[in-house]
Amino acid sequence: MPMTMSRARVARRIATAAAFGGGGAGLLGVATVGVLLTEVRLARRTVGGSSDIPPCADGRYGAAFGHRTDRPPLRLGFLGDSTAAGQGVHRTSQTPGALLASGLAALAELPVDFRNVALPGAQSDDLARQVELLLADTDATPDVCVIMIGANDVTHRMPPARSVRHLSEAVRALRAAGCEVIVGTCPDLGTIEPVYQPLRWVARRLSRQLAAAQTIGAVESGGRTVSLGDLLGPEFEARPRELFGPDNYHPSAEGYATAAMAVLPTLCAALGLWPEEERPEPARGEGLLPVEQAAAEAASEGGTEVTASRAPWALLKHRRRRQLPTAEPTDPSSVTG
Repeated sequence: MPMTMSRARVARRIATAAAFGGGGAGLLGVATVGVLLTEVRLARRTVGGSSDIPPCADGRYGAAFGHRTDRPPLRLGFLGDSTAAGQGVHRTSQTPGALLASGLAALAELPVDFRNVALPGAQSDDLARQVELLLADTDATPDVCVIMIGANDVTHRMPPARSVRHLSEAVRALRAAGCEVIVGTCPDLGTIEPVYQPLRWVARRLSRQLAAAQTIGAVESGGRTVSLGDLLGPEFEARPRELFGPDNYHPSAEGYATAAMAVLPTLCAALGLWPEEERPEPARGEGLLPVEQAAAEAASEGGTEVTASRAPWALLKHRRRRQLPTAEPTDPSSVTG
C-alpha cells in the first residue's frame, strides 16, 4: 500500500505538470541516468529488435453480419507504436488490431471497419499526426479508438509530463470528434529478456509510473484505460519463449492475444456492448477511488480498467475476459486512406 500511495502522488504530480505545460517530474538522479543509459545500450544490442514491416490488418471484419442487419458497420481505429502496429508477428490475424476487430464484430454482431495508423518506433509526440490521419475523412470517423503507447517514451527518456500531455491531447481530440477512446497503458519494460539488474528494476519503476500518469491524463480527458504491464509481466517472465516474439522484445502471437483479451471487454463496454454491470463488485476488488489511487493500483495489476466517475473519483474494474475469435479481413479494400 505505501508503494501504491507513493506512485499515486508521483503520477498526480506528472499529470498536473502535463496539464500546465511542464516537462519535468524526472524520477532519477543524473548519476543514475548515466548508469541506466549504459545498461540500455547494452540491452538493446543483446535484445535486438525487429525491422520487419508489421502486416497490414486494415479492412472489414465480420462482413457476414452485414447480411443480417441494415445497421452501418462499426468503425475501429488504432493508434500508437510498434505494439499497436503488431510488429513481431507475420499474419494479419495475429495483430492486436485484427484480434480486437474480430472480437468486436462477433460481440456486436455487426461488421467492423478497421484502420490502423500506428507507427513502429513512435513516441507520444507522434500521436497528433496519427489523430490527424485518422480523422482526415470526416465521413469515416471511428466509433471507438484504441491507443497503445509509452514504451518508446521510457527508453528514449521523454519527460513523463510531456508524454502524458501528448496523450491527453490526443484523447481530447478524438473525444471531441465523437470517438470513444481506450488507452492500453505503458507495458512493463522490466519483463524484457535479457534485461538485468539494475536496469530491470529501473525499467519496471519508470514504466509503471508512466502507466499510472497516463491513466490520470487519459481518464481526465474523457477516455478509459486498461493496464497492460503487470498483466503481461508474470506471464512473460514465466513463459518468455511463448509470449515474446523472435526479437525477444515484441510480443508473440500468443502475447498479443493475451493483451487483446484484456482490452476487448473495455472496448465493448465503451460502446454499451459488454454484458456486465458498470457498478463495482467489491468482492472482485472493484470500487470507486480517487483517480490517482485508481491509476496507481491499475499500474500494479494488469487487465484493470479505469473509467471516469464523478470528479475526483474513478471506477476501478476487473472485467471478465472471453476467448477471442480470429479472422482475416474479408474486404481489405473497404477501408481506404
